Amino acid sequence: MQVSLDHAEIADAPKVDQERHDSTHEIRPDIAYKRLALVNVVFQGWPGAGNRQWVLIDAGIPGMADSIIAAADNRFCEDARPAAIILTHGHFDHAGSLETLAARWDVPVYAHLLEFPYLNGTASYPPPDSDVGGGIMSLLSPLFPRGPVNVSPWLKALPENGHVPFMDGWIWIHTPGHSPGHVSFWRERDRTLIAGDAFITTAQESAYAVATQHPEMHGPPMFYTQNWDDARESVRKLSALLPEYVITGHGPAMRGAETREALHMLADHFDEIAVPKDGYYVKHPASIKDGSAYKT
Repeated sequence: MQVSLDHAEIADAPKVDQERHDSTHEIRPDIAYKRLALVNVVFQGWPGAGNRQWVLIDAGIPGMADSIIAAADNRFCEDARPAAIILTHGHFDHAGSLETLAARWDVPVYAHLLEFPYLNGTASYPPPDSDVGGGIMSLLSPLFPRGPVNVSPWLKALPENGHVPFMDGWIWIHTPGHSPGHVSFWRERDRTLIAGDAFITTAQESAYAVATQHPEMHGPPMFYTQNWDDARESVRKLSALLPEYVITGHGPAMRGAETREALHMLADHFDEIAVPKDGYYVKHPASIKDGSAYKT
């Protein structure tokens, strides 16, 4: 089952993107995202802000550091370094270029404490569930890197008070399920949500959907989600915010009432829409037993 976004409004501003010509899609004047093959990274900060005056959210797949750097140089300034890199979570498609960027920029990397084992070189994520979703991406998932990456010299915990470092007006929200320390970012004043993979706007299991980016409201990518009970509660938590603008880790950014309606439908019918009928983690959800990582 899927939730169509055919009548929802894509949040991109093509005219602004064309004028700026920095290879990003602007959602708000200080927020833009860039699609890197199969995943989005987000730039938060005003265009032309200068060195150390902006933040990178997530770090894409391996081998994309130069593309991210080029986009940042075009959007902010030549040799633009962020104030920080902040992660929604540490899966390979969100932290694939992290080690390269952290070392080159020498900047702090912030994440939830429960993601630390996958970011400090001590643990790999549990195996993906390649039997779910019915698409080629699911079948290929055992070949994807599971980590760990090691950015220990730069790694810092997100503040317990919910504030997001270097992002005034934003809070972070713990949205586990897809990974134990998954977080999303929320700005109340314009109701903007950076959801990571708590939910997404494309069928990530399908290579065709990944290529075409046809907008659909989906739960988190099935093959990497290891606790569906937590994932359900995370979607309900985000739906209750009534976001106006939504940027997800996969798929186009969306906005408006129809997007909220689709998100509500996903939250209300999560088991029918998002949860695979079979699959290892459906019957054996991973749980946080040792305070640091999902254990199966």
